[in-house]
Amino acid sequence: MISVIGDRYSVQKFGITIFEAEASEVPIDWGLDDLVFARVRAATNNDPGVRRIAYPKGVFEPFYNPKTILIRDPGERLPDIVRSFTANANCERYLVATTFKAELPNSHMTLNGIGTYNQGVGGILRHSHLFANVAITLIDGRSYEEIKRPFVNFGANFAASLRLTEDPLNKLDNSLFPDPPAAASASAALRERTRALITDRLDRGLPGYLKEE
Repeated sequence: MISVIGDRYSVQKFGITIFEAEASEVPIDWGLDDLVFARVRAATNNDPGVRRIAYPKGVFEPFYNPKTILIRDPGERLPDIVRSFTANANCERYLVATTFKAELPNSHMTLNGIGTYNQGVGGILRHSHLFANVAITLIDGRSYEEIKRPFVNFGANFAASLRLTEDPLNKLDNSLFPDPPAAASASAALRERTRALITDRLDRGLPGYLKEE
């Protein structure tokens, strides 16, 4: 199991137009990669065969910052990066947790990875939310091909999409939005709320990836 989600926190602010957007990446030490491993262990009933794989510092940089967006070089693909440091690991499968960029619904604004955003007009009509764009990829330990899970936890995610009210895990009181952005790293409330959101996302998605075919 490999987790590469945990050392950066996005703090983003949006206005009416794209020109009013502000974004910062704040270094954090919240144990998010430890959290991912703990949730994987929990999802497998603490299977002793599940182990965490260490990786060289910066090895995933080409994945997160590719030279081009449309066509990746081979060395920028997740399976090839995993292959580069697991030659002696001898695992049947590798489960890799990464973050990704996603568009904020009903807008052209992009939410990067894990973080919080504040959106609105002026200083009054504003609202704040948390987000956790976490992806799980399963890689075959022999061929290093991605193992597809096209309908992973469809039921749980579909049920969540039918929620009539806003997910309380996402909603954040404006008073907790970090200003300046660097204040995020020291916020115990943001840390615990973010960990709860990631836990929810993982617990809904992991069972489908970990089941045997």
